[in-house]
Amino acid sequence: MRIVVLTGAGISAESGVPTFRDSDGLWEGHRVEDVATPEAYEAQPSVVQAFYDARRSALADVVPNPAHHALAKLEEHLGDDLLLVTQNIDDLHERAGSTRLVHMHGELNSALCAACRRRTAWVEGLSDYPPCPACGSCELRPDVVWFGEIPYRMQEIEDALAEADLFVSIGTSGAVYPAAGFVQVARAYGAHTLELNLVPSEGRSMFHEARHGMAGQIVPAWVDEQLLR
Repeated sequence: MRIVVLTGAGISAESGVPTFRDSDGLWEGHRVEDVATPEAYEAQPSVVQAFYDARRSALADVVPNPAHHALAKLEEHLGDDLLLVTQNIDDLHERAGSTRLVHMHGELNSALCAACRRRTAWVEGLSDYPPCPACGSCELRPDVVWFGEIPYRMQEIEDALAEADLFVSIGTSGAVYPAAGFVQVARAYGAHTLELNLVPSEGRSMFHEARHGMAGQIVPAWVDEQLLR
C-alpha cells in the first residue's frame, strides 16, 4: 500500500511548538502579516530575522512526541511506499527518525540566499546577516515559504498523491492552500482519505473517514493498525 501523510501544526503543538492560528490570531505575539510575508521582510527585515532566530533557538526546548515517533516507525515498515509531507518548519520529524520527508514550507534550520537562491543548512542566527557560503552575499533570509510564495517540491507531492492508495492528513486546519487541497487531489486519483485531527477541520467533509483526538494518541493507534496489515 502506498501512503501519503500530510502533517500540520497540530502534531507539533503537542510538543510545545506554538501554532500561528492561536485563538487571539497572533503568532508568538506577532500578526502573521508582520512576520510571514515577503512584504513584511522587505519592510522590516530586522524584525522578521529576529522572529525566526528566536523560533530556531526554541527548537532546543522541544522534543518529538509519540505521533512523530509513530510515523517514523511506519516509514521503517513501508519504506519507499510512504511519503511524509509536512507543513511544519521544525525538525521534529527528522529527530524522530523520518527520512522520506518533504518540508513543503521550508525549514527553520536552513537559510536561503536572496542573491543566488542557494539553500544552506543553518542553525545559527541570521540577524547579523552572515555571508552566504555559496556566493558570499550577505543576503541570507529564513528558508521559509511565506504567504504568497510557492511551496517546495510541489510536483513531487502531486506525483505521490497520484499514486497513493491512502492519503492521511494529521493536525491540519484545512484552511491553508495548496495543502488543504491535497485531499481533493488524492480522491480524484482514487485514494482513500483519512483525517486524524484534534477536532474536525474545515475540510472534514472531503475525507472518507475521520478520527479526532490528541495526535499523540490517535496517530500511534492508527500506525499500529497499519503494521498489522
